[in-house]
Amino acid sequence: MNRRERLMRTLRGEPVDRPAVCFYEIDDYNQRPDDPDPYNIFNDPSWLPLLELARERSDRIVRQGVWFEDAPRDPLAELTRVERTEEGRSRVTRTTIRAGSRTLTSRSRRNADVDTVWEEEHLLKDADDLRAYLDLPVRPFGGRPDVARFLAAEKAVGDSGIVMIDTGDPICTAAALFDMGTYTVIAMTEPGLFTALLDRIASWCLPATEAVAKALPGRLWRICGSEYASPPYLPPSMYHDYVVRYDKSMVQSIQRYGGYARIHSHGRLREILDGIAQTGCDGLDPIEPPPQGDVELAYVRERYGKQMVLFANIEVSDIENLPNEQFAAKVDTALREGTSGTGRGFVLMPSACPYGRRLSATALANYRLMVEKAEGWR
Repeated sequence: MNRRERLMRTLRGEPVDRPAVCFYEIDDYNQRPDDPDPYNIFNDPSWLPLLELARERSDRIVRQGVWFEDAPRDPLAELTRVERTEEGRSRVTRTTIRAGSRTLTSRSRRNADVDTVWEEEHLLKDADDLRAYLDLPVRPFGGRPDVARFLAAEKAVGDSGIVMIDTGDPICTAAALFDMGTYTVIAMTEPGLFTALLDRIASWCLPATEAVAKALPGRLWRICGSEYASPPYLPPSMYHDYVVRYDKSMVQSIQRYGGYARIHSHGRLREILDGIAQTGCDGLDPIEPPPQGDVELAYVRERYGKQMVLFANIEVSDIENLPNEQFAAKVDTALREGTSGTGRGFVLMPSACPYGRRLSATALANYRLMVEKAEGWR
């Protein structure tokens, strides 16, 4: 059984020779060790052995977004100015939007040795900023999905894995407009206002999902955003209105064309698992174990495993910090709980990946152990 077959059989709930093992973001397709860009951490030689391991032995799930061609011009573009500058070993992006009498501003920073973007200033600072934003012209939906890049990735990956469509849901886009404190206060105290923002985003997000699902049928998707409405950020009573209401429509579009929808939700899950199941999704990740999460993998497998493929549940902090012998016990637990009893399927996978320029010898050894354990599991 090749690696593509193993993953597709897992998604369909069919028997496999062993559990799949995926390194999440690390796939040796999206990483470019030959790119000399000083902001590309993967050109450090310490990453090469892990990228080779991902290419040769992991069940690769390569993430790809899908863009639209011939889309109508976004009227917001005429009101938006983006400036990018270099500050030492950082790239800074400043965005300003004219919103009536207000000027909305945001600022983000990318450091050369860290593969992440830090939001130093968020676009919306309070409810009045949100009201001004809602008065701006709405982004129209239109155009057709440009599938060429996605199909090229599938051709390159071949039998070593699959390519997954990566997208956010309305709350993923909405919450990121605020800092977390402001977001939670507005979402809890101004539900009508916040729902208007979600509906605005959904007006193009939902038809875009339908169009891409139709153009690329039968693929795996990852839908991000659910965690923004999980405890401790919001009470579980709000999860249906802010997540299920929109994600269920996205899942239905994906499944209408034979695709598989995976909900991505970090942190505490216990009180929102019923809501996640109500979306009708086919998969869930990363099911973080306590203390990062609040539920064991075995609990999720027993109660929801017949509906969902579980992509779980190795913490990246354990990959980076635990000695090989201690890490082995974590992997054994994940494999045992993820495959126990009856269930649709299981993929051994970390919650994230290291994001520093130099990959440690400890992390590399633990990634190797994940592969060896999965290959030997029966």
